[in-house]
Amino acid sequence: MGFKCGIVGLPNVGKSTLFNALTQTQAAQAANFPFCTIEPNVGRVGVPDPRLDKLASIAGSAKLIPTQLEFVDIAGLVKGASKGEGLGNQFLGNIREVDAICHVLRCFEDGDITHVEGSVDPVRDAEIIETELMLSDMESLERRIQPLQKKANSGEKDAIAEVELMTRALTLLQDGKPARVLEIAKEEQKAFRMLHLLTAKPVLYVCNVEEDAAADGNSLSAKVAEKATAEGAQSVVISAAIEAEVSQLEDPEEKLEFLDSLGLVEAGLSRVIRAGYRLLDQITFFTVGPKEARAWTVKRGATAPQSAGVIHTDFERGFIAAETVAFDDYVELGGETAVKDAGKMRLEGRDYIAKDGDVFHFRFNVSK
Repeated sequence: MGFKCGIVGLPNVGKSTLFNALTQTQAAQAANFPFCTIEPNVGRVGVPDPRLDKLASIAGSAKLIPTQLEFVDIAGLVKGASKGEGLGNQFLGNIREVDAICHVLRCFEDGDITHVEGSVDPVRDAEIIETELMLSDMESLERRIQPLQKKANSGEKDAIAEVELMTRALTLLQDGKPARVLEIAKEEQKAFRMLHLLTAKPVLYVCNVEEDAAADGNSLSAKVAEKATAEGAQSVVISAAIEAEVSQLEDPEEKLEFLDSLGLVEAGLSRVIRAGYRLLDQITFFTVGPKEARAWTVKRGATAPQSAGVIHTDFERGFIAAETVAFDDYVELGGETAVKDAGKMRLEGRDYIAKDGDVFHFRFNVSK
């Protein structure tokens, strides 16, 4: 499992509290002063998916194994991080290693909790971090373009194409726009990924509101939602304080009762995890049997052999075919036997593109 969401934000916005609740640990020290998280804490969480429960119930599976997402709690950032201010260099190094950014924004007033900028303004806070990431990207591109330009001037085709791509990205950044909005041709996608630009990573804004606003948000979170919509990003409203309390309750019924008393249908963490999962453009397929029902993650657009390879490389190498059932058919008909009798099980080959919710049984043969 190699999908990482980095939890970022200014100091004292609730990052570590959110991380603790997400992973149901106290691995990150939550304190009212900047840089309490020095080294990045890492935790894996199961992605909530009621489909897995249904499949396991029908198949009588002894064990349920959800797909997982990795969250990394990264030290707080301040203005000047791109120039090494605060823990800037470490922050930028850590964020470079994640696949997506989970940006926590403080959307609540509390005189007892200091704000590094002196006032609460989540849109400004988001722009501070975005600016620092853009400055870092610009410095990276400017440093790399110069030596590459010499090769381009000599007529080297690959160098010419790379310089052109980097120049377009640099121009966009200089205009105050993140690299993720750059229009990329299909044949340029690999080269663009190799640039490893911080602002090319997809972003989820997590609005940390006061407890009374956990259900519907507030005026501050509404401004963040507008910003997210304008950027084509996503936003989620949570109360980190509530999530911290919920994470300490072990009894599922007790959790539901507590949430219900606050007018909440589900924990905000579930929305954060699902949104982070969507942000990475993943889909889920399932394998089901008496021993276990398991959810697997694969990139959208993956073929059947590539999906098999997620389970084991031998499955992809020796792929023959994939016995495939749509989730709705499996549930409606009540299991594998009924699906086969109804002719709803399909035998898909190497070119089949996996669909979200597919239930697979892979046929493979690996010669010695």
